Amino acid sequence: MIAIRFHGRGGQGAAISSYILAEAIFRDGYEVQAFPMFGVERRGAPVASFIRMDNKPIYVRCEVYEPDYVVVLDPTLIQAVDVTSGKKPGGFIMVNTDQPVEEIGIKGDFTTIPFDGTKIALEYHLGTKVAPIVNTVMMGAFAKSFGKINIDNLLFAIKDNLPRKIADRNAEATKKAYDLAPKIE
Repeated sequence: MIAIRFHGRGGQGAAISSYILAEAIFRDGYEVQAFPMFGVERRGAPVASFIRMDNKPIYVRCEVYEPDYVVVLDPTLIQAVDVTSGKKPGGFIMVNTDQPVEEIGIKGDFTTIPFDGTKIALEYHLGTKVAPIVNTVMMGAFAKSFGKINIDNLLFAIKDNLPRKIADRNAEATKKAYDLAPKIE
């Protein structure tokens, strides 16, 4: 079983990211589950969402305490939340940042991937200049680095789950992120 944890802030789309990515994973033929974990349930508060995927039925029904992969939508969370908590050796942590890996401040037995999702979100007018929405951009980058998610299924899931007026821009931004992200696995 592969476990993925997203860290974000309320309003950034961490929960919808897990649902959309789960649909793409399901379309790729895996068993999958996705669910969010909310704390104070207010805009800007730290939130997490989780995905499990496997070739066989998944019976575990709790949050992901030991993820194989982690995606951080907001780099300020690194000082507020232990995004490495329970992270298994191997895999990677992908952080939405324009800083080099040495300056991110994450250490462990895994690869840290900086990816500037904010730049792409601003280019495609996702959210506002003050609060860009990077969830779909980071899904595209994660899909490429992870290597087990078909980009066409991800783009279909985005268009299937987002309102029509923003779905195309999100899909285009996701595709650009996919094209620019490094292939790790």
